[in-house]
Amino acid sequence: LPPNYDETKQYDVLFLMHGIGGNEAEWKLDKESCKIKKIMDNLIYYEAIEPFIVVTPNGRTGGADESFYTFGQELRNDLIPYIDANFATYAEYDENGYDLTAARDHRAMAGLSMGGMQTINIGMCECLDIISYFGAFSAAPTTYPAAQIAEKLESFPEYDINYYYGLCGTEDTTALSSARAAVTGLTDKTDKLTDGENFYWQTRSGGHDFNIWYLGFYNFAQIAFK
Repeated sequence: LPPNYDETKQYDVLFLMHGIGGNEAEWKLDKESCKIKKIMDNLIYYEAIEPFIVVTPNGRTGGADESFYTFGQELRNDLIPYIDANFATYAEYDENGYDLTAARDHRAMAGLSMGGMQTINIGMCECLDIISYFGAFSAAPTTYPAAQIAEKLESFPEYDINYYYGLCGTEDTTALSSARAAVTGLTDKTDKLTDGENFYWQTRSGGHDFNIWYLGFYNFAQIAFK
């Protein structure tokens, strides 16, 4: 939660995903020494961002054979309603049912490696009606290529993408090819993304590690909810 969290206010929410070998603790939000907390606190202090809530779930849906790929069901049916019910978000939560799409401009999803894949394959391609900002850092090899992403987006004719940001290290032998394949020609294949407006793909020297992923978070935190 942001410093001076106030239950009478409304906050945007970022769902921040881990990689294939990690869990909800991989970004270390359970530690006071967490770099994400330091980044957030500094960005808020210097008024580079408005305070928002960061949620780091376990991206493996319990009991599912392909748990990483069915997480969207848990995200939509359980996690987002839980956050809306228990924290000061923009959603008008009702335990008897409420419109999750109404607060989509106040939700973002981002992640590293497998979490980057989930951000694209699940967040953008399955949950565009309830999330509108996306950040993929070193998106994993099972990430959809651009043509498939564009095809999936056709299922959401009424919903736009507020921003997509992608980052990968140029020495990343695990994810560079898949992360690049997801964005190459994407702006030509869908009218939901325009380079320089709501789409940015960045490469820089680095591998498949937190030097890249912390940079990705730092950059995306200043893009989301603007």
